Amino acid sequence: MTFGEAGPVPAQGHIAQQIFWYTAFTADMTDPAVAVTDDEGNPLWRMAPSPTGPYWEEGMKVGYQDVGAWTFFDSTPEDRRTAAWLFGQFTVSKTVSLEKLMHGLTPIRESDIFSEQMTEMAPKLGGLVEFYRSPNESNWTPTGTNVPDYPRMAPLWWQNLAPVMSGEVTPQEGLDKLAADMDSTMNRLARANVFDSYAPVLNEEQDPQYWLDQEGSPKPKLENEMPQGTTVPYDEMMEAWMEAGTRQ
Repeated sequence: MTFGEAGPVPAQGHIAQQIFWYTAFTADMTDPAVAVTDDEGNPLWRMAPSPTGPYWEEGMKVGYQDVGAWTFFDSTPEDRRTAAWLFGQFTVSKTVSLEKLMHGLTPIRESDIFSEQMTEMAPKLGGLVEFYRSPNESNWTPTGTNVPDYPRMAPLWWQNLAPVMSGEVTPQEGLDKLAADMDSTMNRLARANVFDSYAPVLNEEQDPQYWLDQEGSPKPKLENEMPQGTTVPYDEMMEAWMEAGTRQ
């Protein structure tokens, strides 16, 4: 199943919970004809923030948001690059971005989220507007610097995690192998000198304790990684989001 095929599946009404969500999927959930809305088009579903585990602390990020960019090739004739740049400016202009948000539900501008149009649409969007108007939105970080040679790196994830999921290797073994394969690939990219700038630069291999002793380091393993979970009542969370949003 491709990314595009997977997006509309929750709207069929056969899924109780989806752990990962792109806002681009939301439009498929708002059609009055689908199984997850009532006769008036009101959602029978809700959005909720990602849960946090025992390693999470206040101030840490909860997840990420894909933040795209425009790519213009040096090899493209100048007149075509200029046209592409003008088109890019058009698509993110204020009037166009608001219209795109109302149809595609992928916000890029704060003023669009706080517009009267989105206030009117909010009851149909299951918490999306309230979330983006609340301070919680900042707990999701942009994706940051692009991974070098993503097409070469991405398959390493599936190749090494599949044996973990099937029980062939332990999670530690699988992740160690994944890290080693990624380091090896980035080393080769650096040696090939294919990057004019921002080539991968790897640290020397160190004992794990060295990294645990650094400021802002990963956390050492907790004795109890499965503490009793707690659930915030959804209505309570929504009230907090809406209250925070009105203070903006």
